[in-house]
Amino acid sequence: METIRRQLASRLEGRVVESSWGFASPKFVTASDATGHRLGELRRRGKYLLVDLHRAGGCRDREHGDDGEHEDDGEHGADRELVVHLGMTGRLAVLHGTDQPPGNLTGRLGSELRPEHLRARFDLDDGHYLGFWDLRRFGRAVVVEPGDHSGLPTLANLGPEPFSPEFSPERLRAGLSGRKALKTSLMDQRLVAGVGNIYADEALWLSGIRPTARRLGPARAEALHRAVVEVLSGAIGNGGTTLRDYRDASGAEGSNQHQLRCYGRAGQECLRCGRPLAHTVLDGRGTTWCTNCQH
Repeated sequence: METIRRQLASRLEGRVVESSWGFASPKFVTASDATGHRLGELRRRGKYLLVDLHRAGGCRDREHGDDGEHEDDGEHGADRELVVHLGMTGRLAVLHGTDQPPGNLTGRLGSELRPEHLRARFDLDDGHYLGFWDLRRFGRAVVVEPGDHSGLPTLANLGPEPFSPEFSPERLRAGLSGRKALKTSLMDQRLVAGVGNIYADEALWLSGIRPTARRLGPARAEALHRAVVEVLSGAIGNGGTTLRDYRDASGAEGSNQHQLRCYGRAGQECLRCGRPLAHTVLDGRGTTWCTNCQH
């Protein structure tokens, strides 16, 4: 999501939503409330994209040389907030208003964004539109009051961002109950936002810690903390990890899947000690690790 946020920010921030539509489902229908709003800052929280919505009359047009001031109403001065989660198969793309995928589009972008999978559309004042396509409808695109995430408990209860000062080795240690396996705790979004199955395996391998550990001493907590930050930073730098469905806002795959050192390599040689990597199911999630050098 961070890759997509960075790609979309320059295309969307400051644009006015002239009309909008949401699929007839609680996960999408309120998208139509974005009409008449100017898109403000694009932010990310965990795997959610958050977009400030300002009343169009309250925020001067950047293309006419105005200073962009707006009324101070709500969080970040916003009147509403657009919240987007891609789920498993969601896709975001900015297209010209006359393009109807697959229509005259070519390549991966056109072949995968099918009209029947469109769940939300935001027509912009520059002749383009932001579309949200979702085959399996596990994602969402909703408009809420600024900062009101009470109807989105997963978002409301997110832990600190992994690159923020709030995520520290001390917090990591304190978040381990001793009752759950370390990998399970690490994937709990209340401990740290954004660590999923892939990056948990990678961080644990990098830090040399077995996924079934229950507690950490200070030194190992620092090692795991560094590994989480390193793994996520690398994934963002590589444009994300595409194993099946993920595409960025331009329709391209990420390349981080070619840099994975542990996840998906069960039976292959550990890149650190040469022993075959093991695989098991831990608390319902496939887990790969080295039984020799992860302790």
